[in-house]
Amino acid sequence: MKLKLIATTAFIMGFSHIIPVIAQQAKIDSTYNNTYYKGRMELFKNLPLPGKSIVFLGNSITERGMWHELLPGKVIMNRGIGGDNTFGVLARLSPIISSKPAKVFLLIGINDIGRGLPVDVIAKNYERMIIQFHKGTPKTKLYLQSVLPMNDDILTADYLKNKGQYIVELNRRITFLAEKYNLTYINLHEVFNDGTGKLKPGLTMDGIHITPAAYVLWVNFLKRKKYL
Repeated sequence: MKLKLIATTAFIMGFSHIIPVIAQQAKIDSTYNNTYYKGRMELFKNLPLPGKSIVFLGNSITERGMWHELLPGKVIMNRGIGGDNTFGVLARLSPIISSKPAKVFLLIGINDIGRGLPVDVIAKNYERMIIQFHKGTPKTKLYLQSVLPMNDDILTADYLKNKGQYIVELNRRITFLAEKYNLTYINLHEVFNDGTGKLKPGLTMDGIHITPAAYVLWVNFLKRKKYL
């Protein structure tokens, strides 16, 4: 009876009165500017990007890569921030675009998924990034790298468990955007997938981050594909 009364009241008052409730349930957590983010941004401010550099852009998976040692002789800039998401990357694109880098290798999205953000929202942020690069530095070669698989058998972060299907869906959307904007999509699953959709256990300690040896495989893959 109570249910019927609520439904009747909603009908009489109009749907505009229940929309705020729906919106509240679908609230998007776009926060990114935490203490660690601010510290990394302060570092970047004091390490300006040289022109024609190769930029690795993303979250902790990018940040942990020893790109300078892996790619000696090249001008490499690591712009990874642990815990970052697509909103955080969007907020810090301006100095990267202004430097007119030769290449940018983008890998972002797993922290968005961990927060439960809809894939539609993440994909729209990707598209906003692409458009900004096209407008601000059209000669920069932008590479869209697939979000890496995880391994639930090893995963220690409960908030990421059982979310592999969202990685698959996001990568599908990233592939679509690469085709739409004539960009190169880099399928890193060829390197890190164990054949069942999981991150190879020998390449991770926690089910999401990768080992130093995995970065060697990553770089060798990029070289083999002529991306570097």
